[in-house]
Amino acid sequence: MRDHPVLGQVALGYSPMIDRQRNVVATRLTVFPDRPDATPDAAALLAALEDVWPSANGADEPLKLAPRPLDPGAVVSRSAVRPPVSLNLAGEQLLRSMMAAGPGAHVMVEVPAFMAGSGEDAAALRQLHDGGAVMLIKGRPLSPLAPEVLAMFSHSIVEAGEDRRTATPPPPGVRSVTTVQAGARSSAEIEAAFERGAIAVLGWPWDDAPPKPLGRGNVPADVTTVMELIQGVDREDSVPKLEAVLRRDPTLAFRLMRYLNSPAFGLSVEINSFGHALQMLGYQRLKRWLALLLASSAKGVNAKPVIFAAVRRGLFLESLCPDPKDSQLRGEMFICGVFSLLDRLLNQPISDLLGSVPVPDGVRQALMGEGGPYLPYVELVRAIELESVFDIRERSEALMLSSAAVNRAVLDALRGGRQLEG
Repeated sequence: MRDHPVLGQVALGYSPMIDRQRNVVATRLTVFPDRPDATPDAAALLAALEDVWPSANGADEPLKLAPRPLDPGAVVSRSAVRPPVSLNLAGEQLLRSMMAAGPGAHVMVEVPAFMAGSGEDAAALRQLHDGGAVMLIKGRPLSPLAPEVLAMFSHSIVEAGEDRRTATPPPPGVRSVTTVQAGARSSAEIEAAFERGAIAVLGWPWDDAPPKPLGRGNVPADVTTVMELIQGVDREDSVPKLEAVLRRDPTLAFRLMRYLNSPAFGLSVEINSFGHALQMLGYQRLKRWLALLLASSAKGVNAKPVIFAAVRRGLFLESLCPDPKDSQLRGEMFICGVFSLLDRLLNQPISDLLGSVPVPDGVRQALMGEGGPYLPYVELVRAIELESVFDIRERSEALMLSSAAVNRAVLDALRGGRQLEG
């Protein structure tokens, strides 16, 4: 991640935008100015975001989003398969500064309803729309918007509990605006939003009840295979013995090779076998990627957004490692971040899972909520996921981390997650 001074002027939070199939179709990035009386440089902020969501350079092509990119069947370019970003800018001045900077067609911008209905911002909104940015209106306007203003918005973001139905249809020739519901905190709330007609949901299923024991016989075969591999790597079993375990599930072998050869891994040579991976990485570094493979083996209705979170938690904690040269410490922090959602991913209590998956003591303490060196980092990433600026600042200060360091780690994790997902 390049050094961007603007990252010291903001606090960042993020959450997934999920479609009906529970695919993560976009990342919502919430930006809080560090001081209420200051307006961070919007152009500099866009330059920082370019490292994660490139507009037209490097390996990425420009995102050619359809006018309504979340609609089922919308036609997008190949590169748009990877989730775009929706900017939620806290503060009118920062949003106005961003509109003037012209974020471009690869960015979605959220606009509060009161600004959409304000004559003061009409020209800036038109300029933003004409520049190709996909615009989302947040909340319900106090009075009906003019048809030409409403036509600039592709979607409406509505908080949970608000009625998204209107008594009168839109005027002839004016299309309706689809709904994205914000504030979902459980699987039931996510499902209810889709039943009411929402086209997407912003939020995480973190308020679901804790999982109950399933019994060993109910663990999926691919999960059992990865657990055996992790145990074998922990014991430093021979390559033939480990390969014999992996051969039970060719799909797992393919997924592991895909991870190891992703840009996020950064190897200069292509890994073509498990033995080659072990030769290049060693047992400890390979265990890190088996942890990711275990997390991505999750099934179930809401698995995709939880996998999305687990991958980014691992990358975030690794990026904040106090000693970047200590590969063992970095690996432990990565595993801790990924495994912090293992109970939800595999639908078993973490205490049961830790009986089958060997982890270092510090990781075990954090996963059990018993303290240790890594738990404060997990609490920080939870605050970032909930976009709670006060908790983000409190957790960062407790770890003696600057806002710039935390925000660099956030963007590193978001960029690395995209690279892993290809």
